[in-house]
Amino acid sequence: MADSANRRVRPLNVVLRPESPVSQAYAREQAPATVTTEAVTSEGFREIPAWDLTDHGGRKITDLVFVNRYLGGQDAWDTDDIKEIDAALEAAMTDPRLQSVIAQYYPGEISSRMLDSDVLAEPAPKRFFKDQAEKLAARLFQDGALGDSDPGESVISLMLPRGVVLVDGFSPQFRPPAGEEEEHERRQQALIKLDDDADSDSENGLAGFHGSVHLRHNGRNVTVYYAVGVFSQVVNGVRNGIPVFNGPDAWKNVVATFYHELNEARTDPDVEDAARSNDFSKLGWYSLDGRGEIGDLPINELEAQGRDIKTVFKEVPLTDGAGKVPVQLQWSNAVHAPASSL
Repeated sequence: MADSANRRVRPLNVVLRPESPVSQAYAREQAPATVTTEAVTSEGFREIPAWDLTDHGGRKITDLVFVNRYLGGQDAWDTDDIKEIDAALEAAMTDPRLQSVIAQYYPGEISSRMLDSDVLAEPAPKRFFKDQAEKLAARLFQDGALGDSDPGESVISLMLPRGVVLVDGFSPQFRPPAGEEEEHERRQQALIKLDDDADSDSENGLAGFHGSVHLRHNGRNVTVYYAVGVFSQVVNGVRNGIPVFNGPDAWKNVVATFYHELNEARTDPDVEDAARSNDFSKLGWYSLDGRGEIGDLPINELEAQGRDIKTVFKEVPLTDGAGKVPVQLQWSNAVHAPASSL
């Protein structure tokens, strides 16, 4: 991608804490956002038609299947947290009002279905890198995590336990397979650095990202989609991810992060291929002027206005009256702003 000065710009596939070091680093790589509006929505956000998402012609996922995999072993997770995360995420991804915001980007009806979750036995590393996420997503697919679901319509959610730092970069020991050195070099160039040497990570504002991995399976080429996110919290004054909810409610941060990532993965699944190849046509719904995907624009707006993060990361009531779920509001072209429903 390139802006008006013909400078390469990386499409965003991440969720970032407003005004964090990582957010500022990513913003430096994007085309400047344009805001010329005074109108305000019923939910109190500025109407910004110039930011509206554009369909660039890439793939979208209409009938989404997703599965949660909890890394680090049983001892790394509170069983009640897992139950809460699974229930809230499934409810949010199937709630009629919440999903009406997503449905506007499709010509017909959409659906979401969650498969049974599981905890992976092996320990999680202290720092979890992009290549590790891709390797694990590929392995889980080959081990049958998606069952008989179409991988092209599915997302594997990799949920990191408390204390693990997510890095939007490649691990020091990673070496690309023979013949993929040139592609890896392009991918390295597309990464956003905090400075010349430091990768963006969750201790500096990153909470998650989504991507894809290509592999051969049963004699055919397959694309496996994944999302990965941290357990956002504050420990001894150190913030990891986007810790909006704290104490015993910290599990709600996981739900909000993956609500962001799953909705971006379905509306713009091949964004990482777009970044690898610098090819606009691989993008799905994406806003060049607003600088991001369906989940990025609300964060950009609250950052631009200096609003409290809880105006976008919030609990919203379910349509059936069964309580509230923690989500991150998504962008609605219909109202030119973040929205919880249409």
